[in-house]
Amino acid sequence: MAYLLKDENLVGWWENFFMEYCRAEIEDVALEYPQRRSLVLDYWKIDKADHEMAEMLLTDPSKVIFNAELALSNVDVAVDKEMKLHLRVYNLPEIQHILIRRLRAEHLGRFIAVEGLVKKVTEVRPKLKNAVFICQKCGAHISVEQDEDILKEPLECYEDQGGCGRSSSFKLSSSLSTFVDSQKIEVQESPEGLRGGAQPERISVYIDDDIVGDIAPGDRIVVNGVLVSQQRRRGTYRLTSFDKIMHAVSIEKQEQAFEEVEITEEDEQKILEVSKIPELYERMRESIAPTIYGMETEKDAMVLQLFGGVPKTMPDGTRIRGDIHMLFVGDPGTAKSQMLNYMSKLAPRSIYASGKATSAAGLTAAAVRDEFGEGHWTLEAGALVLADMGIACIDEIDKMAEQDRSALHQAMEQQEISVAKAGINATLKSRCAVLAAANPKLGRFDEYMPIHEQINMPPALLSRFDLIFSMIDRPNRERDSNLALHILKTHKAGEIHEQRRRRLKDSEYSEEEEEKLMKPVTPFFEPEFLRKYVAYAKRNVFPVLQDDALERLKEYYVSLRNTSEESIPFTPRQLEAFVRLAEASARVRLSDKVTIEDGERAINIIEKYLRRVGLDRETGRFDIDIITTGISRSQHDRMLTVMEIIKKLSGESPDGTASREDVISEGEIQGIDSSKVKDALERLKRNGQIYEPKHNHYRITEEY
Repeated sequence: MAYLLKDENLVGWWENFFMEYCRAEIEDVALEYPQRRSLVLDYWKIDKADHEMAEMLLTDPSKVIFNAELALSNVDVAVDKEMKLHLRVYNLPEIQHILIRRLRAEHLGRFIAVEGLVKKVTEVRPKLKNAVFICQKCGAHISVEQDEDILKEPLECYEDQGGCGRSSSFKLSSSLSTFVDSQKIEVQESPEGLRGGAQPERISVYIDDDIVGDIAPGDRIVVNGVLVSQQRRRGTYRLTSFDKIMHAVSIEKQEQAFEEVEITEEDEQKILEVSKIPELYERMRESIAPTIYGMETEKDAMVLQLFGGVPKTMPDGTRIRGDIHMLFVGDPGTAKSQMLNYMSKLAPRSIYASGKATSAAGLTAAAVRDEFGEGHWTLEAGALVLADMGIACIDEIDKMAEQDRSALHQAMEQQEISVAKAGINATLKSRCAVLAAANPKLGRFDEYMPIHEQINMPPALLSRFDLIFSMIDRPNRERDSNLALHILKTHKAGEIHEQRRRRLKDSEYSEEEEEKLMKPVTPFFEPEFLRKYVAYAKRNVFPVLQDDALERLKEYYVSLRNTSEESIPFTPRQLEAFVRLAEASARVRLSDKVTIEDGERAINIIEKYLRRVGLDRETGRFDIDIITTGISRSQHDRMLTVMEIIKKLSGESPDGTASREDVISEGEIQGIDSSKVKDALERLKRNGQIYEPKHNHYRITEEY
């Protein structure tokens, strides 16, 4: 194979090129050899030196790279004469970037770039590069270059290698053979490039030597490599249909968020103009699910979730998340699923999953054993890993199995997923915002019941959400009239649009009538533009809290914490939520400063959320315990009082129990309403803190 590819003219050209343009880079690599074994070059550097050579690299990469690496071994850098370097070229022209689903036979043998996210990764394995065989007749060492997956043995004991020239049996010598590290990865199309329920396509990529071991499932990468065909087999038969695979030349990691959203200079100009319009926040809200009536606060919060706060890495290695987690809980038919669906299509890097059909492995990562890893276990990234740097929309989160839902705890707060499956121990990134929806267990939302009792979710998980919105469907003549009109007009607009589209000549409706009806349900900013706006803000805007905004948030936090000595209205976790929302608010207008107005916007949204789900109805005060522990401070204190009453009465009673009537009357003496005493008794019994040795007689459980 080598003698077919070798070309003295090409070797000479590359030697001159390296000496003239790359000597300093080669010397740097040589100093770190053998830890670094590659010279990494920008394609445009070669193009600048010789356009024809750059073109040849794209059309016949195997030949050009083979001769370039021969030339590299001839370059005298006076460090190691035996130094063998690879040439790795990156930053290919845009025309060479091919979608996985667009790969065709015409691309075989060409140098192309493929973008996507890593779905599976095998372990790093040694692969034979140059096999040395020992002749069983004369003992000669015969070497055979290996350039395919199937081991090639010598046809005879070659005389030109000192052999006897006869047909013989050969034994492979592992100690004399040369091995190279190799790894196989599977790259899948990025979900944001798919529309209309298309199944993402995948391609297997082979990587070797010094670029192995750096890739993890969920990483977003650009693979620059050569597309080759691999013959398929059915038993011993070789088929005429081939598989497409790629041999990677170089891999570029897309570390920056939203790298894959392309923004032109005209887009940038328009984004900067839009950021200065005075009613920007209202226009942004109008661009979120315009077919859904009302829900102003929820839509404001969804806009802020799209932009997100600023993630921070501290000197001690601690990472503070910038993503805003949000939960919708509410009555059936309040468009929760529709909102999630809209966001999953609007937000770059978003994944939609339904809780009922989702397992922990599907959310986090699965260890799979298939032919991809040749029977070994490989890791396959789940929804939260694939949504890294985006939004994970999880519908019907309350329907998930309990053990599956527990996988969310670490993913939401630490934004990492630890996997210990089938002997694989790995930590994957899940730096995504979670937008979830849940239905109340009893069908409809009850404002007077603690939220954790209404949905099948533990308080510990609920407390990880920055915002929880209850969606209550209450009859209201004026609102119902407006909602009905909005829905019916939406349908009429859709009907006219379909009629005009299908039979333009026969339609009795004009274009103006269609436009007039379509206007209320058309987003102010086109989804495509909004995606670019969000991507631009996430890439370029990192706002900083100004002193007045910092002081306002501190004052609000301290004053609210000290309104009552009994209840805890806020915890530091809510203060961090304020900061994230304020940062997102500054990002919306592409500002580098978080002002007092941004702080007020964050306070306004969180107050509305707490008023709905964190208000203690008895005291009229905010109490975060309702969400974090499931009971308010006043209920907790009442339960302690009732336990004291039971303890006292059972101590005085001959049979060591306290009767229900006595507990209720004693509670009323201490100023507790009888219905609330009954409620406390039920809760204590349910929690296992008291029990009934006989009907309507209570005793405290020993451990309490």
